[in-house]
This record gives sequence, C-alpha cells and structure tokens, in this order.
Amino acid sequence: MEDTLHLPQRQSSIGVLILFFDTVQKWGRGLWPILVIWIFKFDEINKAYLLLGSVLAVLFIGIIAYLKYLNFTFYLDHENEEFIINEGIFNKTKTIIQLNRIQQVNINQSLIQRFIGVYELDVDTAGSAKKEGTIKAISHPLALALKARLMENEKKEISSIEPEKSFGSESVEERPFMKISFLSLLKVGITSNYVKSLGLILAFFVTAYENSRNFMERSDFDERKIDAYLDRSLAMQSVAIIVMLILCSILIINLFRTVFKYFDYKITKQNGSLLLSFGLLSTKSTILKPEKVQIVTVTRNYFQRKMNILELKIKQATSGEKEERKSVIEIPGCNELENEAILKLLFKNIPQKGIMLKPNFRKLVFSVFLSIVLPLAGFLAFANYVQQQLLAYAYLLPLYVLFVGGIVYFSFINNRLFINNDFIIRQSGAWDVDNEIIEPGKIQAITTSQLFWHKSVDIGSITIHTAGGDISFQLGNFTTIKQYVNLWLYQMETSNSNWM
Repeated sequence: MEDTLHLPQRQSSIGVLILFFDTVQKWGRGLWPILVIWIFKFDEINKAYLLLGSVLAVLFIGIIAYLKYLNFTFYLDHENEEFIINEGIFNKTKTIIQLNRIQQVNINQSLIQRFIGVYELDVDTAGSAKKEGTIKAISHPLALALKARLMENEKKEISSIEPEKSFGSESVEERPFMKISFLSLLKVGITSNYVKSLGLILAFFVTAYENSRNFMERSDFDERKIDAYLDRSLAMQSVAIIVMLILCSILIINLFRTVFKYFDYKITKQNGSLLLSFGLLSTKSTILKPEKVQIVTVTRNYFQRKMNILELKIKQATSGEKEERKSVIEIPGCNELENEAILKLLFKNIPQKGIMLKPNFRKLVFSVFLSIVLPLAGFLAFANYVQQQLLAYAYLLPLYVLFVGGIVYFSFINNRLFINNDFIIRQSGAWDVDNEIIEPGKIQAITTSQLFWHKSVDIGSITIHTAGGDISFQLGNFTTIKQYVNLWLYQMETSNSNWM
C-alpha cells in the first residue's frame, strides 16, 4: 500500500454516491426556502413539471458528483515531503500540504459511509480556519496507510514504519491504553452539559408556546373560558409538572448525546502518540501528538467527584474561536488513575499546582454589581415605570439573588492561578470546575493590563495567548504577575519544542 501512495489515485468508485449525497446536502442548505415554498404549494404545482424537474435535478447532481470524482486525485511527493490534492470541475485547485506542518489527521465514517463501506480522511494543519484536505471516500486499508504516512515524524525514516502493522493488530508500537466503559458514559451523561440541554429545551418550549399562541389566536377558542378552567392550583401543578419534564428531558438528552457520540471510546498508545476512536452511528478516529497539544482542561463537578470520573478536553493549534470549539478533543469518563496516565503521556510528568495567586476581593464586588445589582435595578425600574404587572413576580427576586449570588461566590472561590517551573494551571468555574493546563514553552504572547485606579493596591490582569486559545486571570497581585511574565518570556525565547 505504501508503494502506491506516490502515484496519483482517485477515491473509491463507490464514493460517487457519497459525493452525490454531499452535493445534495450543500444544495439543500442553499435552496431550502424554495423547497419550503414548494411543499406548502404542492397542490398548486403541476405534478408533471415537478416530476420532470426532479429527474433533471437528480441527473444534473449525478453528473456533477461524477465529475468531482473524476477530477479528484491525491498522492504523496516523497522527494519534497508533501501531500498533494488536485480537485475541481471548472476551477482546478491544487492543494500542497507540507508533511511536517500537519497538525491532525482524522478518519471518520458517517452512517451513509458505513452503509457504503468507505471512510473519510481529514487533514488539518495549524493556521487555517478549515480542513486543508478532505478525502470523502477511500477504503479502510488505504485510509490507515495514508494516515500513518501523513502522521510520521519528519525525522523518521519512511521505511521504518509499516502502516498495516501500526494501525492493525496489537504490537510493541501499538498497545491498548484505556477504554471508556458504558457505565462511565452513563455517569457522564447524567452529570454534565446541563446548560446546553436546558438551552435546547427552552428553545423548544418557546417555539412550541409561540406556535400554540398563534394557533389559538386564529381559531375560535374562547380564552376567557380557558382562563376560568385553569385555576391557580391547577396552574401551580402544571408548573411543577413542566419543571419535572424539563429535568427529565435534560437527563435523557445528555444520556443519548453522550452515548451516541462517545460509544466504544478507545485510546491506544502508538509511536508516542494517542489514537482515539469512538462513535456509535458516526465513528471517528483521531491521532493526537503530545508535542502538538496546547491546552489540556480537566473538568469535574461535585457529582463527578463522588463517582470518581472527570472529563478531559485537549486543544491543539487553531486559527480562531469557531475553529477552536470544533477542534477540541474530548475524553469523557476518565477516573483519577486514567487521568494521571494521560497527563503523564501528554506532558511526560503529572502537572502539579505550585504557587497560588488569588484575585482581589474587588473582583467579587464587581461581579456582584454586574450580576445582581444592575439586573435588579433594571427590573424594578422597568416594573415601576413601564410594566407594573411585573411587580406581581417580585417574590422571585430573592430566589434570583440566592441562585446568582451562589454562582458568583463559588466562581470567585474557585478562581485561582497556580504556577510552577513547568506548568501554568488556571482554575475556574462555579459548578463545573475547570483546570486549564499549559506549558510556558508553548506560550505565543502575553498581555498584561492595569487600570490606573488599581496601581495603588498593586493589582492587575494577565492574558496568556497560545495557538490553542487564551487563558486570562484578572485582578491578581501585579508585582508577582510581572515577575513570572519575565520568566515566561525567557522560556518562550529559549524553548525549542516542536508544537506546530
């Protein structure tokens, strides 16, 4: 397989179907308003013209898919150490990717690709907002061989690695590292992502409420009879039922999302890197190089601590916030021993918390002002002078103060910056406590700031910029911060780590 990688070759012939569905999906996203109009005016449309138009559209998309397949070739240039992709129907594009600049190679398989029996290979390098190269349909042996070659260290001899052995059966180079059990996924599902699930459910209920309201306004329902039927006690019972339904829905959504996304999560140690594979309907395989890691976040809440599980999020070099969120590698359901083993592999030793910096109490005061004082003042002013009916809900204000006040207080208590010679650890969060870990040698830039009224109390802020994102710490001791900034700048200049 390796001997043929230097020859231009096309995707699997059956991949024409993948290109067909991919084209349909792209066109569907752009033409969905027209499709919606056709659906609502289906009775008014001439069925013969509709059938003829549909057949012509399918034929046209099929021709485009075939031309995409025909004009798409890829190969390795061994002499220049480059991966080259040629594509395009009318506008020909030639993408040249330097092998030593490749950040990550993923082998994915959607549900359609699984039925057809092909895989998708994505090539990603640092400094771009999208994948540099994507091969939609190749066979599994070819994907593994190509992935092995693309992810080789540029200093190693090509002939010293056999792709089938590296990615196939177990060997000295590849051995099982850890596997996330189904029970651990269930634990993660019921103890995480509350806010995301709550947002989805609220959006659903708001949409359902608006649609119901519009339906009732257009119908002959007598709202006075409905209001008379729904007395206060029944309304309170309905609120309690809705709250219970929301809580149950959050748990169910989290469980299904976690199980479907991370099912059969396996981590394999391979040539000093990590091979991660997971997914139920859509499978994904990713190689993670320790030297490319920028930020590692260890997340845990109270329930997860009691269940002895935690979540790891690993960030590599990205080109922006949107791409940063997409490229985060998540490892859910690790226990303490597995977490230490992964951190030791990524950093060569387990990060320890050193000197602790605390934020000044002024940060707590400012957070209380923004989160509690301003919203309460705005609500009372609006209720008194604009919408006085809102004063009937004033009894909920103490609950708001207690809830938000608790979040602000615990966020302040958990806001810490730990520093030692080898690591910087930023701790934050109210319920889910995050510990973001970076190495000083991978810092790209440092920004410090101090407002003039903070000079007298010697407090200031710092933002550490890396290729995987930023880490900020506000209102700490500014003299101590400046001392460590000078040390980190020296480490940045003298570091020779290959993290790009």
